[in-house]
Order: sequence, then C-alpha cells, then structure tokens
Amino acid sequence: MSELPLALTFDDVLLTPGESSVLPTDADTTGWLTRDITLKTPILSAAMDTVTESAMAITMAQVGGMGVIHRNLTPEEQALEISRVKKFEGGMVVHPVTVHPDQTLAAILEISETQGISGFPVVKDRELVGIVTRRDFQFETNKETKVSALMTPRDKLVVAQKGVSAEEAKKLLHDHRIEKLPIVDAHFNLHGLITIKDLGKAKQYPHASKDPLGRLRVGAAIGTGETALARAALLVEQ
Repeated sequence: MSELPLALTFDDVLLTPGESSVLPTDADTTGWLTRDITLKTPILSAAMDTVTESAMAITMAQVGGMGVIHRNLTPEEQALEISRVKKFEGGMVVHPVTVHPDQTLAAILEISETQGISGFPVVKDRELVGIVTRRDFQFETNKETKVSALMTPRDKLVVAQKGVSAEEAKKLLHDHRIEKLPIVDAHFNLHGLITIKDLGKAKQYPHASKDPLGRLRVGAAIGTGETALARAALLVEQ
C-alpha cells in the first residue's frame, strides 16, 4: 500500500500576522492601466453581456476601477451605454442633452424616460434660450404644449461663464438654490452643464476614476477589422 503525499488546504494554513505601522486609510493601491491612466482600485470588469453594461461601469468607476462595455450590441446601442456612463457624473457635462423651444412636452417626456434626465437646456442654433426642468412640466397635462411655453427664459437664468471653477459653480448653485448651472460663452452659446447632483457625487466618491473633463471613465470592447474601427470612432464621440 503506497503512502499518500501530504496535502494542505487553505484551512490547514495560518499566516501569523505581523505588526505594521501602515493604517488602512494610508494604503495606496493605485495602479497604472496605461501610460496616462491610473486607477485607484486597479480592477476591470469583464466585457461580457452578463457582466458589464452602463450600470456596472458606473459602479466600477465610482469606486476607482473601470468597467468595459461588451460588444454584443449594435454600435449605436454600445455608444448609448458609453454615453450613459459619461453623463452620469461629471465636473461638467460637456455634451448635455438639449431640447429645442419648438419641441413638445410629449417629446421631452420621452427623452426624460429613456435617458433618465429631469432637466434640459433649451437651445436654438447653439444659443441657450432657456432651461426646462421637471418642476416646469410635472403638472402640465397638454402634451402638445411647446417647450417655449414651459421653460424658464434666458433673462431669468443663472449661468456661469466658460472656465468657471468648481467652487465658484458650487457657490452659484447654493446662493440661487438651483440644481443646474448652464455654462456659456460671451455669445451665450452653450458649452456645458454643471449640476448639484454631480458635485454631490464627487464628494461621495473621492476615489472615482475620471477623465480630464471630470467624467467617469469607461472602456469598451470593439473587436477587429474595418467595422471595429467604425464602432470605435462612434464610441470616441461620446
């Protein structure tokens, strides 16, 4: 009868802990994803249709990692998932969803439902002419009512000039008790949108993975070949 070799499992081994002067709050787990991108929590979620779409990618980025959106979607669908992550939280929303003054309540209700947005800058030929939020239309029953009849007009808006700091934006939002601050240039062309919700998220998740514009980082699987290049170009636009 042959003797069985010694075998150990994790339950059979105990590592004796040693004294350390490093506190958990002082530990830095930052790792390099690329030469230019670091992650506070160097973990990526798999690009699988059962794992990563926008909800997972948002959560991953908020805690310092990054999600990779799978490619079992049309290029347009995948781009929408990327857009949802980029617009979920940002120092400034660079490409906010806007509406035209001639659109109807029915149109903005549809956009609000599909994209989860409660307020929209109203733009005509790039120029900001007003803003419409849920409080403006929540009690309106006629769905053919135009945005121009519901919006807060330009002369009553609180806005900030392009280049405003986060602290200045926060003060404007607080002093005027508003939730959305449009960013404009000297010609009143819309350049972005800062929201009180985004500022709150930034404070809640200090280690979030963000791009230079303050938006959550997200990756995407694209495959190979010419169709992949076209898909990549569409994703980059987001």
